[in-house]
Amino acid sequence: MISIPSLSFGSVTNAVVEILRESEIHLPQDVVSALRAAAEKESNPTAKTQLHSILKNIEIAAQKGIPICQDTGIFIFFVEIGRGLCIDFDLEGAIRDGCAQATQKIPLRPNVVDPLSRHNTKNNLGDGLPEINYAFVPGKTLKITVAPKGAGSENMSTIRMFNPTEVSKIMEFVAKTVLDAGGKPCPPVVIGIGIGGSFNQCAKLAKEALLFDIGKNPEDALSQMESEILTAVNSLGIGCMGLGGDTTALSVRIKKASCHTASLPVAINIQCWANRHATAFFEEE
Repeated sequence: MISIPSLSFGSVTNAVVEILRESEIHLPQDVVSALRAAAEKESNPTAKTQLHSILKNIEIAAQKGIPICQDTGIFIFFVEIGRGLCIDFDLEGAIRDGCAQATQKIPLRPNVVDPLSRHNTKNNLGDGLPEINYAFVPGKTLKITVAPKGAGSENMSTIRMFNPTEVSKIMEFVAKTVLDAGGKPCPPVVIGIGIGGSFNQCAKLAKEALLFDIGKNPEDALSQMESEILTAVNSLGIGCMGLGGDTTALSVRIKKASCHTASLPVAINIQCWANRHATAFFEEE
C-alpha cells in the first residue's frame, strides 16, 4: 500500500501515478504464490513450462521496472472517502491527471478509444474513463485502489438474468463461460462472480470480487460455492494459456447483494493470470 503524504491535488496525482506503476509492474503476493503453487503441482509438461515462463516474466518485469504485460489495460478505480474528510480540490481531476502522467512516465500503452470512431485519446482518458467508483465510509481517510483491466479477459466476461429458482444453474453457467473462453483470457484465470443486485450492480460486484485476496471466503456458503466452482472449472482441462493442464483458474471469488424477489442476476468477470491492483491510502490525524 502506498501512502499519500498530504491531501492535495498534486499529492493525489502523484499517488495515482505510483499505484499505476505498482499495479502494472508488480503482482500482489497472493497471486504470485498461487501461480507458484500451480506450477509445483502441475502434471502437464507443457503447462508446467508455461507457468514457469509466467513466473520468469514476473521476475523480469520487477527487475527492469517495466509492465508485466503489453496490454496495460484500462484503469478501474475504487475510491473510499471518509465521511469526516474535507476534500477542497477536484479529486476526480487529480485521478485523471495521474492517469495521463502515468501513461507517459511508466510508460503505458494508450488503450482508450472512442467506441464508434475508434479515435485514440493517446493518454488513457476518455468519456467515462478511467472508471471511478466512489463509496463513503466512516472516519477521515481516503483510499484509492486501481485495477487495470486488459481486453483479452474483459471480452470473455458475461452477465445473465436468471429466474430466482435457478440458483443450481450458476455453476454450470460459470463453467460454460470459461469453456467458451478457452485460452483467450490467458489462463490460469481469476474468476470474479457477482450475484444479486440489479443488472449493472451485479457486474460491479463481479469486478470488486477480483480485489479479494486468493483464499477462503469468510462466509461459509459462499466459500463452499467458490470451492465447487473452482473444482468444476479446473476439471475442464483448458490449462495454462489454453494448452491443457490441471489449473485453468487460480481462484474463484464471489460477492453478493440483495436483489428483487423476481430476479437472480449473475455476472462473471474473468481476469487473466495477471490479477493486477494496488492501493494508496491517506488518513487525517
